[in-house]
Amino acid sequence: MPPRSILFDFDGTLIDSAPGILASFEAALRRTGLEPAVPLAPSLIGPPLAKTAATLLGRDDPAAVQALVAAFRDDYDTAGYRSTAVYEGVAAMLDGLAEARIALHIVTNKRIAPTRRILEHLGWTARFTGIYALDALTPPAPHKPALVTEVLRREGLAAPRSWMVGDSAEDRRAAETNGLRFFGAAWGYGAAAEGGLSHPLELLRALP
Repeated sequence: MPPRSILFDFDGTLIDSAPGILASFEAALRRTGLEPAVPLAPSLIGPPLAKTAATLLGRDDPAAVQALVAAFRDDYDTAGYRSTAVYEGVAAMLDGLAEARIALHIVTNKRIAPTRRILEHLGWTARFTGIYALDALTPPAPHKPALVTEVLRREGLAAPRSWMVGDSAEDRRAAETNGLRFFGAAWGYGAAAEGGLSHPLELLRALP
């Protein structure tokens, strides 16, 4: 049966936000005077912001993490997000899914504020029936599997008729935990590429 809905991860699946995120972390490090323990690289992107900051600093120092997160948010939410790029083939894929009358949803670890700014910047807001992030829930969802569970409940989606596309191991867990068919985005940042899609348009060819 064809899916009635598809849940998409955002960073590393639909968009390449690495240039803006890394530039904003570099600006945040300069502003706070903190020293990174690991190189600024796309492999940092994906987990919630506080976890990324702790990994970058190489220590779980709440005060330092909080300072870095605050400086990052200020830079990214005003300037960095505009450097977001769209992966080749994604726009055509979204057009094809719209023509097939499949409801599209975003489920992301990215904060909801920059997520919405990026969607508006790209002219994509109307493409998605639902836009969900961990911090869009009250209380915030603890992880992606819990977020997907809540999205299915709120949107009234049937798991057997829903697919999920993502680039990380957590995306795969979120789909499998909730009984969704999963497609790995091999063009993304994460570790879910094995056996996945090598190009966004392959998702259209997977439709029955």
